[in-house]
Amino acid sequence: MEIIRSIKQMQQLMKQFRSEGNTIGYVPTMGFLHEGHLTLVNEARKNNDKVVMSIFVNPLQFGPNEDFDLYPRDFARDEQLANKAGVDVIFYPDVKEMYPKELSVTVKVKDRVNVLCGKSRKGHFDGVATVLMKLFNIVTPDRAYFGMKDAQQVAVVDGLIHDYNFPIELVPVPTVREADGLAKSSRNVYLSNKERNEAPELYKSLQKAVQKLNANERDLGKIKNGIQAHIEEKTSGIVDYVEIYSYPQLLPLMEPKGKMIIAIAVKFSKARLIDNITIEI
Repeated sequence: MEIIRSIKQMQQLMKQFRSEGNTIGYVPTMGFLHEGHLTLVNEARKNNDKVVMSIFVNPLQFGPNEDFDLYPRDFARDEQLANKAGVDVIFYPDVKEMYPKELSVTVKVKDRVNVLCGKSRKGHFDGVATVLMKLFNIVTPDRAYFGMKDAQQVAVVDGLIHDYNFPIELVPVPTVREADGLAKSSRNVYLSNKERNEAPELYKSLQKAVQKLNANERDLGKIKNGIQAHIEEKTSGIVDYVEIYSYPQLLPLMEPKGKMIIAIAVKFSKARLIDNITIEI
């Protein structure tokens, strides 16, 4: 496994890979790897000759109240996990390498961001889109792998790839779950024992909503109320939002139609958990 810190060297290596006829699968991360990241690597491994992972904590996507400096970092551990998972190259630039001076052109995401978690994180997805524009141009992958745990990010990346004609196939990978259905997350460690026992009810509430839609329930307000009632009855968490939108457009719906996302966010004492499920009617 190679570790490259220079943009120029990375571009040269990617050019070499292509000249040798290799396909490139790409997994962008901010490091502190967990099973979700490694699942993306496993998927990339299946369909590509080379797997590239980037590890870069991107300052542009941190808001005023989100401490960039406190974001967890452990490159030695990440290197070991990535190597074991079969990553061929880690691109590991520092901030000065990625942003040597203030950008003269910025990216602003207009659609798909003023709902769900993006509603309370103004500018977050502008930072995500900006860094991905750079990384896509540096890595030039055939396929890019993103987890559906953060379905809103997948929707934004879908828009970015299509709007700017990147010759990249976006591969959304299903959420990795514990045996009891709880979506795996680094935040789960902050749950108390009682909250951890309650947390699987989030996914159960989504599954019940899907069952109702499959049984031809047409009232989306009723579906959302049912999810909220289930969470409030079965957990001590406070519901932040329950939403149903078209996917990946993330537009409001009057009735069930086409591909949809049902998304929730629930606040526990020391952790805010998100989950979602997509369904096509």
